[in-house]
Amino acid sequence: MTAGAVPRYIGRFAPSPTGPLHAGSLVAALASRLDALAHHGHWLVRIEDLDPPREVAGASLKILEQLRAHGFEPDGEVVFQSTRHARYEAAFEQLRAMGAIYPCSCTRREIADSLRVHGAARERHDELVYPGTCRQGMAAGRTARAWRVRVADTVIDWYDRGRRTWFHEALSDRVGDFVLHRADGLWAYQLAVVVDDHQQAVTDVVRGDDLIGSTARQIYLQQLLGMPRPGYLHVPVVTDRQGEKLSKQTGAQALDAASALDSLEKALSHLGLPETGAPNLELFWSGAVQRWRESHWMGAAPA
Repeated sequence: MTAGAVPRYIGRFAPSPTGPLHAGSLVAALASRLDALAHHGHWLVRIEDLDPPREVAGASLKILEQLRAHGFEPDGEVVFQSTRHARYEAAFEQLRAMGAIYPCSCTRREIADSLRVHGAARERHDELVYPGTCRQGMAAGRTARAWRVRVADTVIDWYDRGRRTWFHEALSDRVGDFVLHRADGLWAYQLAVVVDDHQQAVTDVVRGDDLIGSTARQIYLQQLLGMPRPGYLHVPVVTDRQGEKLSKQTGAQALDAASALDSLEKALSHLGLPETGAPNLELFWSGAVQRWRESHWMGAAPA
């Protein structure tokens, strides 16, 4: 690519194999692929299988079968995070050489107790804000459980293309120094996704609103590692009757290939777009791409 050239659009869908795809994950998959197709770009699939205790046997294969049955065709080989530990290790060592990370001996209970002592509050579903207990070194006799990244006292500014809204997040207040290598020896999601998006040259991340809280942390890591920042677009998640996010953990029903067209039309409707009424998958996809191009989802990021 020549200097000053605009990179080609590359998007991705990155499910975790904790079970088969359901109506909620179909919305995220559909939005990500429609955005790629509407921009005449490439769309990739990455299986985020970094958490073996939560994975369901055979789920990765099932997910890929479900995608094919619904007309999803990735532009390239499917990537599995479980084969990429060396890349995460390299990024981790780069951060360690910079002095940007440190070992932490704190348990979750100790962090919660410390926050209660200091009167710190947190919203429901939000994370514990790490108080910096091990930032200047672990207490004598303690051993490292995890590694955390030092969060600077700065504000991360980023733009959500779907909402056409700027976000201004002070990570030090919202999450504090966050984990990159977990106490169970596994790589944290935030590090892995940043490394993989960079290696796959992803230019645009389209995903559900449930991951909007991860965006500032990922941008911070991109800055530390000298990686370019992709654009971000978050779409509304599907909720159950109680208003909770539809998920595999709450009993969401797996997608059925026999009703693929109907499921896709419902996902399109959830994104606020008119159903296509197409008689087959091929016509659905062509109609859905046109609807996406004409919608607010295509709004460009500000210069």
